[in-house]
Amino acid sequence: MTGTSIEATLELWASCLRDVKARMRPLFSQDRVAASAGAFLDGLLGDERRKTGWMRAEAAGDPGPWRQQAILGRGHWDADGLRDIVRDYALESLADADAVLVIDETGFLKQGKASCGVGRQYTGSAGKITNCQIGDFAAYVSRHGHCFIDRALYLPKAWTDNADRMAAAHVPSQVGFATKPSIAVAMIERALAAGVPFSWAAADSVYGVGDIETALRRAGKGYVLGVNANHLFNSWAKPQPVGGTAKDIAQALSETAWQRLSAGNGTKGARLHDWAYLELADLDADEYDERRSGLWTQGLLIRRNIADGDLAYFSTWCPAATPIETLVKVEGRRWAIEDSFETAKNALGLDHNETRSWHGWHRHVSLVMLAFAMMATIRHCANTGPPPKTIRAIKGKIRN
Repeated sequence: MTGTSIEATLELWASCLRDVKARMRPLFSQDRVAASAGAFLDGLLGDERRKTGWMRAEAAGDPGPWRQQAILGRGHWDADGLRDIVRDYALESLADADAVLVIDETGFLKQGKASCGVGRQYTGSAGKITNCQIGDFAAYVSRHGHCFIDRALYLPKAWTDNADRMAAAHVPSQVGFATKPSIAVAMIERALAAGVPFSWAAADSVYGVGDIETALRRAGKGYVLGVNANHLFNSWAKPQPVGGTAKDIAQALSETAWQRLSAGNGTKGARLHDWAYLELADLDADEYDERRSGLWTQGLLIRRNIADGDLAYFSTWCPAATPIETLVKVEGRRWAIEDSFETAKNALGLDHNETRSWHGWHRHVSLVMLAFAMMATIRHCANTGPPPKTIRAIKGKIRN
């Protein structure tokens, strides 16, 4: 971090930690339970490599893990309330009208059959089908930083079709089977209902198109959504006729259709690929919401790996005349959620949850999200100086 002294950064860290603990205090009916939640958060932010109950308890000076385990299990508090606190807190520092809402999933490797949602399923975390849980996440990515603002545990049909198994894991009675695209739509709708400022959404082919496209078009949001090679595209009212699968369209392109562009900087510098973009159709925004106006363009964006020629395909929706460079940058913002998963797992214990219940998973993950959002806020404030609202909050905490 640059832009502030080490002393000021430490003061900012302490003040932000007091601030987030104060924000989640109303979730708990008793001071001792709130104190245990605060100790849990301290443990997530600590130096221990494994954020297990015993290690968190040792760091907190407790004789055993029972007090912190109760936060995830026996205690009564609303994990969705904490999710909303995380979102609102993060936006105070990271909000930007041009932000990208990124949807993605990650796997949590597990043994046995009792952990809620566990089963043999594919996870990119392991690169294979294995015994795991799958968590779907929404990350807010802006020029100020990035963090998670929503999450949901995916339940395979083997779970939702087994009432006894659902009851044993304390899954709420109103929860049923939901596809990953429908989970994504629900997260998008929660962000819209909360007034989260963003102009774009991005996701990979796991989440498909269809309902996600419709929800975003109705909201007046652009998108770059991954699709499979066999996804069909057709153009109309465009000089260049296009029709067929994404793969066939890509293979028919001439070499002059490709541009070498950076999707943003990674750990090794600019992330360069070859890109092609085809405009398929122009539509009025009022086709999806009569309160909106303006011409928008549906398109196909194709990415080609420089080293091996591997192709990836994206369905796009954007204001007319949006340049390919903008769409490439939006797609490049998906990298931020991968970075977030890696950081949250390696540094904050995202995948160290020892509970088996529905509420245990959501509580653990929400507390990790709060720790991650705090770190993102500290990084932004240390580099640029905190926004006025945060400055007032910090000064108030220091005076008290």
